[in-house]
Amino acid sequence: MPGNLYYVTSMTTHTAVLIPGDGIGPEVSEAVLSVLEAAKAPLRFETHHAGQTALDLKLGDTLPESTLAAIRQHHIALKGPCTTPVGKGFSSVNVALRRTLNLYAAVRPIRNMPGVKTRFDNVDLIIVRENTEGLYSGIENLITDGVVVSMKVATRVACHRIALWTFRYATHRKRTKISVFHKANIMKMSDGMLLDEARKVHKHDYPNIEYEEVIIDAAQMRMVQDPTQFDIVMCENLYGDICSDLCAGLVGGLGVTPGANIGDDDAVFEAVHGSAPDIAGKNLANPLALLMSSTMLLKHLADTRGDEESRRAGERIRRAYDRALQEGEKTRDIGGSLGTREFARAVSDRLED
Repeated sequence: MPGNLYYVTSMTTHTAVLIPGDGIGPEVSEAVLSVLEAAKAPLRFETHHAGQTALDLKLGDTLPESTLAAIRQHHIALKGPCTTPVGKGFSSVNVALRRTLNLYAAVRPIRNMPGVKTRFDNVDLIIVRENTEGLYSGIENLITDGVVVSMKVATRVACHRIALWTFRYATHRKRTKISVFHKANIMKMSDGMLLDEARKVHKHDYPNIEYEEVIIDAAQMRMVQDPTQFDIVMCENLYGDICSDLCAGLVGGLGVTPGANIGDDDAVFEAVHGSAPDIAGKNLANPLALLMSSTMLLKHLADTRGDEESRRAGERIRRAYDRALQEGEKTRDIGGSLGTREFARAVSDRLED
C-alpha cells in the first residue's frame, strides 16, 4: 500500500521505493528526504512499508508483496532500519528482503569522517559480503530436546558470483587489493569452495589485483591493529556481518557507515544500524548513515543508468556533510549536540552548486 509521494525537481527523475522502517526510521528518513530535496537530487520516492510498521498497518506480513513488487518495478530502494526481535517473534526482514530479491552483494564502505575523532586515521576500506547463503539461510532443526542443528549453506554458483562481482567492483572503483576472510582450515568444504572460486577469478580474469587469503580470527586481530592494511575485504555472510560492524567501530560507529544490497536487477540502500525504539520520536537519532546510503544510491544510478546529474547531486551532499562534521555540526552519538532535524538542516545549509 503506497503512502506519500515525494518529488524532487529535475529534468531526469528516477523513481525509488522508500521504506521508512521502524523506530527512528521514519524521522531519519524524513531528514534525508529534506537534504535530497535541497540538493535537487533527481529522485521521486514512492513509500512502502516493511517490518513491525507493516504489521501495525495491517498489511498482512512483515515484508508485503506490494513492497517487493514496487522494488521489482523501480529496481532501487532506500530503506530505514527495521526491527528484528531477538530469540523470538518474526524472522529478519532484512534477510528476507535480500534473499527474496537475490541481493547477493552487501557493500559497506568504511572511512574516517571529518571531525569524528577515532583511534585510527586514514581508514578507507570496503567490506563486500555474500548476502544470501551461509548460516543466514536460516535452516535450523531441533534434533532432540536441548539439541539444535543450524546448517551453513554454500553453493558454487553463489561463491563464484560474489567473487566475480567483488573483482569487478574493485576494478571499477580503482581499488588494488582484495582480502578474502575465511575459516577454510576448519570448514574445508564450504569456505574452501569460496576460496576456490576467488582464486579462479583472480587467476583467470583479474591477475592485476593484489589478492590474499586471511583466516577470519587472525584477520580480526590484524584489523584492530592496523585497518589501513586492507582495501577490499570479501567474506561469506556471517563473517561479513560481524566484520563490517567491527570496522564501523573503527570510524565512529554504525551511525556513520552506509550500506547497500545489490543484485543483478535490484538494489536496496539502507541504514545498517538498528531501529533504536528507546529514542524514537525524540529528535535524537543520527540520520547520517541513511544520508550516506542515499549518496550510494545516487552513485549507483550514475553507474548503471549513466545519469551524471545523480552523481553530481551525491557528490554535493557528501561534501556538505563532510563540511558540517568538520565544523562541529554533529549529533550527540558522535560528540555533538544537534538533533536529527537540526543536523539535516546543517547539511542542507552547506550544499554548493
